[in-house]
Amino acid sequence: METQTLEKIIAGHPYFADLESDYTSLLVGCASNVRFEPGRYLWREGEEANQFYLIREGRVAIEMVPPHRKAIVVETIGEGEILGWSWLLPPYTWRFHARAVETTRAIALDGKCLRQKCEQNHDLGYELLKRFAQIINHRLDATRMQLLDVYGKR
Repeated sequence: METQTLEKIIAGHPYFADLESDYTSLLVGCASNVRFEPGRYLWREGEEANQFYLIREGRVAIEMVPPHRKAIVVETIGEGEILGWSWLLPPYTWRFHARAVETTRAIALDGKCLRQKCEQNHDLGYELLKRFAQIINHRLDATRMQLLDVYGKR
């Protein structure tokens, strides 16, 4: 089995596959391997958001918890997807809960580190913003569909 470097893993991820190699090198400087066991919360809504994850293996439920109701799963994401966008936009707090559904391996990217690099290199910041805008749009659509499903039933 070939050992993969963080650079190869990030460069091979669908969201970053066509990113310039110089930018990939900057991302690697903020990256680390992580693992989450089933049931573990990666974060909860309202907590400080300073990372995002490239999911390599496993599944994570993105949940919202309405007052006086149990958690609603907005979406479950898995291999090849990105988890977390709140690190990019002030006030840098999570908008949802994220819970490992099964053992999950991922690459964690430090949001504080990346925000500093984006301030120093606005082209990198623009590239990341374009990519994460697609993720934000997708999550908002998924949330809207869940709300229609939950609150549209009579």
